[in-house]
Amino acid sequence: MRCLRAFDPAAADPGAEDFVFDAHGVEAIASRCAGIVLEAGDEARAAALLAAGAPCVLIGQAALRDGTVVQRLAAGYGAERIGIHACVKRQSVSWSLETTSNADFKTVTPSLCEPAWEVLDGEGDGTGTLAAWWLPAMRDLGASRFLVRVDVVDDTDLNLCAGLVETLGEALWLGPLTHERPRIADWVRYGHARRLALPAGVFALRDELLAQAEDAT
Repeated sequence: MRCLRAFDPAAADPGAEDFVFDAHGVEAIASRCAGIVLEAGDEARAAALLAAGAPCVLIGQAALRDGTVVQRLAAGYGAERIGIHACVKRQSVSWSLETTSNADFKTVTPSLCEPAWEVLDGEGDGTGTLAAWWLPAMRDLGASRFLVRVDVVDDTDLNLCAGLVETLGEALWLGPLTHERPRIADWVRYGHARRLALPAGVFALRDELLAQAEDAT
């Protein structure tokens, strides 16, 4: 379990196991944390953080816009130092009336046959890019670890979580997107989550939240 924290130049250095969000001046501690989360920065910013000694840079929007960024950085700095940061949510389902498939009747067809998580853009809007496809594609281009932030709300999300864990294994870190008291005990028990990266406020409650699994037995 790791803490996912904002950079504060006035605070003590983050722990060696912490993920830290990119911010002005973060280069000063880049080599003393587990990795830098690059939500919006471009390829040049990622390269600068790697050159500053960051053990890993988890790339967000730059990789979503152009997956070859991952390929180039992995080739230049080593795949073990390149990761992906993805905010995801359940893809909404819309329905359409099909009138051309058969002249004798009409059918209502969903836009999505199976539940799925989609990757969000920098504004928090859905992109239509399915996480279950995109994250393995980034792995094929050289990414070696993945930080996925999602608000798990029901059993369907837990099943999607378990599927992603099966696909990415120990390379996957999971954390909440907005929830301040996520049911991480359920993530572990039913979503098979193995590695958690929690915002500082949630990280402080980790023992209490995980104890919910024991209370349920």
